[in-house]
Amino acid sequence: MTAPDSTASVVRIGLPDGTEVTHRDVAANGARFHIAEVGDGPLVLLLHGFPQFWWTWRHQLPALADAGFRAVAMDLRGVGGSDRTPRGYDPANLALDITGVIRSLGEPDAALVAHDLGGYLAWTAAVMRPKLVRRLAVSSMPHPRRWRAAMLADVRRSSHIWSFQRPWLPERALTADDGALVGRMIRDWSGPQLPADETVEVYQRAMAIPSTAHCSIEPYRWMVRSMARPDGLQFNRRMKLPVRVPTLHLHGSADPVMRTRSAAGSGEYVEAPYRWRLFDGLGHWPHEEDPTAFSTELINWLKDPEPDR
Repeated sequence: MTAPDSTASVVRIGLPDGTEVTHRDVAANGARFHIAEVGDGPLVLLLHGFPQFWWTWRHQLPALADAGFRAVAMDLRGVGGSDRTPRGYDPANLALDITGVIRSLGEPDAALVAHDLGGYLAWTAAVMRPKLVRRLAVSSMPHPRRWRAAMLADVRRSSHIWSFQRPWLPERALTADDGALVGRMIRDWSGPQLPADETVEVYQRAMAIPSTAHCSIEPYRWMVRSMARPDGLQFNRRMKLPVRVPTLHLHGSADPVMRTRSAAGSGEYVEAPYRWRLFDGLGHWPHEEDPTAFSTELINWLKDPEPDR
């Protein structure tokens, strides 16, 4: 099942500063993915989290282009303008979506910049296809093995993930009242600087696209339900393999979803230069709450030929 044409007005929107953005679809890993592209140069592929889509990177796309990069933000499988397939929401397959898009763009590799669920998949892609990942920058998401431990240890902070395990009710909750729950998540997970109402409404409209709520939840259902299954145990063992590309790890000190100490421990899985950056007073969306600070940190690191451990 693919996204209907009526999604175009919601998904294929412009950038707030007026920068011209190219919207198109690319084929990868047996599906079709919508991308938003700006600039020329080394590829930087940006991966959104839940409950968002490519537009979460609206500030970073022009900043990266101005810095000399080819900045591409993709919609993950089942979200935004990408295909809503009936299967394929386990992290290994979703990571292959990402590396497949890199190849479809005609590039030998990419720097992955990722947030939340996108970060989980970026960690995975860096382990599974290290030759296609030049650098890794992850925000608001620990390494998958740290995430698993944190979710089991802190049920309160992970309550939304546990609630997703029920059949159909979570989908209805996400789309009820014009996506009011999405709006509460965006606001409640922010730091003191709350997003504008217009920004929240964009994410609410995107979640209302048919089948998006179901597809957005499916990765989290796999993560929990597979914990004791052979496929989940195999994935957890596979993620013991170290990340061997330079890694920038970004986090908001006021993130109410993921503990700082849980995220910070991810460096033990990186056998390459690893840089930790904590944004004081920011919540779960540092790239939106303080886009200038986030973009500056990111671009300086991407341009650093020898990032320090």
